[in-house]
Amino acid sequence: MLSLLHIENIAVIECADISFDAGFNILTGETGAGKSIVIDAISAVLGERAYRDMIRTGSTKASVRAVFTDVPEFDWFSENGVPYDPETMIQREVYLDGKNVCRVNGTLITVSILRKLGALLIDIHGQHDSASLFDENNHLTFLDSFADNTELLQEYAKRYAEVSDLQDQINRMTMDESEKLRRMETLRYQIEEVTKAELRPGEDEQLEDRRKILQNAEKLSDGIHTAVELLYGGEDTDGAAALLSDAERELSKLTRYTDAYDSIREKLADLMYQVQDVAEEVRDARDSLTFSADELEQIEARLDVIHRLRRKYGTTCEDILEFLDHAKQELDEIEFADDHLEKLKKKLEQAEKTAWDVAYALRKRRQTGAQDLSAQILTELAQLDMPKVQFSCEFTETELTANGADTVAFYMSANVGEALKPLSKVASGGELARIMLAIKNVLAQQDKVATLIFDEVDTGVSGRAAQKVAEKLRSVAATKQVLCVTHLPQLAALAQSHLLIAKDVRDGRTYTSVELLDFDGRKKELARMIGGANITDTTLKSAEEMLRYE
Repeated sequence: MLSLLHIENIAVIECADISFDAGFNILTGETGAGKSIVIDAISAVLGERAYRDMIRTGSTKASVRAVFTDVPEFDWFSENGVPYDPETMIQREVYLDGKNVCRVNGTLITVSILRKLGALLIDIHGQHDSASLFDENNHLTFLDSFADNTELLQEYAKRYAEVSDLQDQINRMTMDESEKLRRMETLRYQIEEVTKAELRPGEDEQLEDRRKILQNAEKLSDGIHTAVELLYGGEDTDGAAALLSDAERELSKLTRYTDAYDSIREKLADLMYQVQDVAEEVRDARDSLTFSADELEQIEARLDVIHRLRRKYGTTCEDILEFLDHAKQELDEIEFADDHLEKLKKKLEQAEKTAWDVAYALRKRRQTGAQDLSAQILTELAQLDMPKVQFSCEFTETELTANGADTVAFYMSANVGEALKPLSKVASGGELARIMLAIKNVLAQQDKVATLIFDEVDTGVSGRAAQKVAEKLRSVAATKQVLCVTHLPQLAALAQSHLLIAKDVRDGRTYTSVELLDFDGRKKELARMIGGANITDTTLKSAEEMLRYE
């Protein structure tokens, strides 16, 4: 669960330290005080998008640090080389120049990798989730998540990929006769041109190296002849080998008088033998030098052939030969297209049958899951003071697609006697908030995310319905940590931990503070939420009754 949150220089929050408890945590405050900024900070430290304009005016960076306790040992840690600690610390810094620095337990990671960990730690539900709920393209994803169809979806994805690949191969091979003849003629010309050249792998590099030698033949010859002369000596001078031999012989004469120079003589002897060996190698290299103007012309002509082929078929001899293999394969496929097509069609028929088998199994799982999902959502809605609502998952069968052979849409009827209609056409704002809460609560029971955040999801809810929403969130908080931003006193009254977000202006700057309220503080804040800025004895008494009732 999220235990501590440290925020620096995000919007109107200069610096804030917030402690969260297990169970039901409520954040309240005047409109514009900064409640949403706290949620934005949590989103940022979870790897969601962070913008430069969130940095407080006058600062060069914004930073958030979060501490999570009782964190399971997710595979994420070993997969990303991050040391596991049940008390995990996440840090993120956002700079004006757009740079982001993210750390988990002190290890630097990327934002995209951080986002994957964030999804395992916290699930944030905001007002925008209603748009997601309206979009029927998401309903199948909701259902698959509830029914835990991951393994079956992965199996279907493999089968569907096989079908798609075979269909692509068949489409590529299916062409009219004139197009087929043109393509065959082109391939035959290309195959003949490359084959005639009789290329060898690496031949172009070998020829270019040899050409460089031939182009510099005079310099090479002069240099190696000079080296031989310096090592062996010329008519008027002794070479290095002879000089070293003379020096070694002179030192040898001294051994009759003293052994003091013996180690030097041995080193000199070793050096002399090495130089003699090198001298022989240089002489052999001189003797092997062969240069021919005809050879250079032949190399130039051969390289011209290779360069022409390079412009058409690849940058190296290996690339050109690979092109040749592909061209021969394609020509073979076209020439024997009927046979290949027949084989591919048989393979496609079998692949489609296998894919349909998995699609049918997936459909069955979805239909069973849909019944359970509908039943659980109706139970949740009844607890949210919507006992007469009808809800169902409507299936439409399709051909094979990337998601199976079904589409699913959520239908409901909010009033008795009304026909089931698409969700987006029947739900009012207050109803939608409760429906979303019901669906999110049902789905949350299927995952292992320890913390749920609700950002003003109670919009449009009031009176008895608000009380039911509050009781539902308190019930959810029995098994998960719940953080909720709200304007409803009914929700605030049932909180186990109440945080007040307030702002004030000092020296021409706006500052936001976060305060954990005691009983009296909660009573005053509830009175404000009930009656507005004009707090009376009556509103204070009502607030105290709400807290005592809790």
